[in-house]
Order: sequence, then structure tokens, then C-alpha cells
Amino acid sequence: MNAENVIEVKQVSFAYGDVPVLEKVDLEVPEGEFLGIVGPNAGGKSTLLKLLLGLLQPQQGEIRIFGQPPVKARRFMGYVPQYPAFARDFPVTVEQVVLMGRLGTGRLVGGYSRRDHRIAARVMAEAEIADLARRRIDQLSGGQLQRVLVARALACEPRILLLDEPTANIDMRVENELFDLLRQLNERMTILVVSHDIAFISGYVHRVACLNRTLVCHRTEEIDAQAIKELYGGEVRMVHHHYH
Repeated sequence: MNAENVIEVKQVSFAYGDVPVLEKVDLEVPEGEFLGIVGPNAGGKSTLLKLLLGLLQPQQGEIRIFGQPPVKARRFMGYVPQYPAFARDFPVTVEQVVLMGRLGTGRLVGGYSRRDHRIAARVMAEAEIADLARRRIDQLSGGQLQRVLVARALACEPRILLLDEPTANIDMRVENELFDLLRQLNERMTILVVSHDIAFISGYVHRVACLNRTLVCHRTEEIDAQAIKELYGGEVRMVHHHYH
């Protein structure tokens, strides 16, 4: 493994039954990168994240995270799923959700430690939701809930943060604020974010990985109409976001 790469994916293929989803995917992610993963629905984006997390196993090829198989490296990764794994009306507070990110990091009995609570307080402050700590999650807006899920992922003190469509259900202003937060986090960790909005994320990420069964990486300045046409298989209207 290259010493600078924290993620190495080599010739990885995966299928659900007879339906191929990924074919001979190669990807190297150096430490500190902010990588966007884009592509059409059913193009394999979420599957790739699950393979990186060790939730699925490649049928061909191999994946190494910090030189280890994903299952062994999972403690280094924080994950923000596309949909929360609990019902929105579940009677739990913001702080309780964030503390879930500490599960599996320390002792198994006796509840959360003082250190767990300190870390939860720190990541809630970083995600700008400290004032919501006692609020129930069914009282949150979509943008607030997304920050809670980011804070929960940060609570495990990851070196890599993986996010699956984190802005799917929030408006443009909140989307900008969330990506501003991710840019700050990128100063100390590697970030991979799956998104449907190639024009928007190109203002933030270092590279864009275009995934539709196979994968091609582009520097953000290389993303043009031809690259998008090849990815989505047709004309896609580019919306330019001016980024300062």
C-alpha cells in the first residue's frame, strides 16, 4: 500500500444476484482528500460505501483501509447514512443519538463514560447543535437532523468520514452550511461524500469520482459537459454555482 493512500480499491467487482453493480473499480484516496462520488441512481455509489465499511464483501478484487481489510479498519471510519436507522418519532434526544457514535469504542457495560460525554459535547459544538442537546429528534428540521447524524459519526473520532447523500432532503442554504462544516472537518480528516449534485460539490471537493458500474476520477476543473454525458448517458444540464 502506498504510504500516502488511506484507501486503496483494486479491481473490485460486486453484483446483487445476476445484476452487476460494480465492475473492476480502482480507486486510491490519499490522506486528507475531500472526494465527491457522483453518478446515476443504481450506479453503485451506496454499494461502494458499504464495501469500504466492510458491510459487504467484494466478489472480486480487494480493498485496503490504512493497509487493513475494511472490517478491521472500521474503527477509523465515521459513517453518515442516507437515511437514519431509527424512526424520526423515536423518543430520543440529540445528545443520546450523538452518544450512539461512542458505542463499540470502549467498555461494553456500565453505560457511557465521562470521556464519552466530553467527546459528545465537543462534536455537538463543532456541528453547531450544542443548544439542541436536550431536544427530541422529532422536533428537528431536516438540516438539524443531518448535523446530528454528522456529530454521531464524529463521536467515534474517525480519520475518514463517509457520507451518503447528506443533502438529499435539505434546501440550498442548509446544503451550503453543511458543506462549509465538511470543509472545516477536512482539515483533519479524509472525507468521501456521495452526492447527486455534481455542479454543487465541485465547488468544495478536490476530485470527483464518476461512478456508473465503472469508476473514473476527475479533478474538479476537468468536469465538463462531455464527462457528465458519458457518466449519465445523455445530456445533463449543468448548473454553475459561483463559489468564493
